[in-house]
Amino acid sequence: MSNGPAGHTARSTTVRPKYETPGVSRPAPLRTFLRTADGVTIDAVYDPGDVVYETFTAPFGHPVFVVAHGFTGDADRPHVRRVARALARYGAVVTFSFRGHGASGGRSTVGDREVLDLAAAVTWARRLGHARVVTVGFSMGGSVVLRHAALHGGEREGRTDAVVSVSAPARWYYRGTAPMRRVHWLVTRPAGRLVGRYGFRTRIHHRDWNPVPLSPVEAVPRIAPTPLLIVHGDRDGYFPVDHPHMLAAAAGDHGELWLEPGMGHAEHAAADELLARIGDWAVSRAG
Repeated sequence: MSNGPAGHTARSTTVRPKYETPGVSRPAPLRTFLRTADGVTIDAVYDPGDVVYETFTAPFGHPVFVVAHGFTGDADRPHVRRVARALARYGAVVTFSFRGHGASGGRSTVGDREVLDLAAAVTWARRLGHARVVTVGFSMGGSVVLRHAALHGGEREGRTDAVVSVSAPARWYYRGTAPMRRVHWLVTRPAGRLVGRYGFRTRIHHRDWNPVPLSPVEAVPRIAPTPLLIVHGDRDGYFPVDHPHMLAAAAGDHGELWLEPGMGHAEHAAADELLARIGDWAVSRAG
């Protein structure tokens, strides 16, 4: 894992875009590399969202959604791009690839140091001018948005205004389903990490967590009063429904649970209708 100077903050090579001329064709999204607090380069993409080009209103009055993908995903995966397109109806969207995924540097720590990647993306979104930031995470990314909100809630640039966690685990080291046993093999065995690198374009760190990071269920109480939405499918093959119930119980009154009938796991299982409801919820809750 790349390390940089202590206290190093996210940096971008792009400049703030301009949106002032109605009728001008929509420009390509901005793409850049951010640098995390520990010196890892993160591939990130910014799209100002459909609402700007359909209504010609200032983009910075709308929320920006920062999307945290699941394990073995990246910013260019079709299922991540579909989520981004759906949320672009409600505001701007930042997508990025976690460390060890896609074009980003470093190696995946499967939810630990990834909090720094999300913090860099959130900071970038605020520096582009957005006053309201909503983090939306799926599976591993769902655990990361919970921990990020708990750990960075007091910061001016790094904080988030609403949190959506989809298909996230409540606790670490869960091996109660066959898919999760395969994930553990991928992460913990040398042969599995080779499959991750060449089969899934995911470079996985060989070291165990030390120390073990704050678990999602431990993080959730620290998020209040930031609005929190927990979304989970009742047919999730990775994490059964006791996981979202544990998270919702830990959240108490400041959290909301949507247990979706017939839904499976993460981005692949999130229907466009569900993503639209998430967009509506975020716009109404993010201040």
